[in-house]
Amino acid sequence: MFERTRTGLREMPTNAAWLLSRALQPAGDAAAGARDQGRKMTAAVVDASRVGDSVEIRARRARDAAERAREAEERAVEAARRSKELADRAHEVSEQGRARVKAIDQEMTRQVRQRVAEAQKSAEEFVKREREAAEADAEEQRQEVEEEVEDEIAEAESDAEASQQRAEELVEDATEALAEARRLADEAAKAARSAAQEANRQAQELQNEAKQRASDAEARVKAAEELRKRAVATAKHTARELDRETTGGGLDAYKKPELVELAASIGIEERTNMTKGELVDAITKAARRRASHGASS
Repeated sequence: MFERTRTGLREMPTNAAWLLSRALQPAGDAAAGARDQGRKMTAAVVDASRVGDSVEIRARRARDAAERAREAEERAVEAARRSKELADRAHEVSEQGRARVKAIDQEMTRQVRQRVAEAQKSAEEFVKREREAAEADAEEQRQEVEEEVEDEIAEAESDAEASQQRAEELVEDATEALAEARRLADEAAKAARSAAQEANRQAQELQNEAKQRASDAEARVKAAEELRKRAVATAKHTARELDRETTGGGLDAYKKPELVELAASIGIEERTNMTKGELVDAITKAARRRASHGASS
């Protein structure tokens, strides 16, 4: 009996662990197992009490241990029940959570689809509005461009007409100017022919006149030569007279006007500004130069 009791006590931790491992099983099975284990321990204690007084203390300790085991069993059962409740609660919460997550997923999917649909609708409306606005702007811009092009075309046509009219006027002016130029050219040609004839006539006259002048010049040259010869002879004669008058003191006897006249006859310059003595000296020197030049000739 003692050995059985000791064996039962030795197996109590194992039994407690077994009870804890059975906590996740259904509550009815856990409670039945705990009761069977308690009956086995009680029977072991009763068998141990039949031993002599030497075993009494040990039996008491066994009873105490059995009580503690029972209490532990009750606590284990309670813990198993609580664990079962918590497990059920956890399972329920898990199921509720999965259901909630599923509902949330469904709701989010619905909301996403709804928002996508709304966004698509809004986008389509926005695109429609933008298309209408863009088409309106394009139409307005096209009309503006058409008006500008029409204005430019009208202005270009007006400028072309004005330019054509101006060109026609210039052609008329050019035609008139060409006719005037032709007329002036004809007049110039006539004038040139007349001028040429007049020039030929004048050239002939000038040629005749040149021949006459050449003939006259030749005659004047001959006359000048004769005059030079006569001047040389006159100079020699004047020199002789001057020498003769100088030897007899005749120039000093002349008056100043007579000396001026004599100086003029032999070509003395600035004679009117000379004194009587300067005139005598100038006439004397000139007469000597002429005399010497005549002698050398």
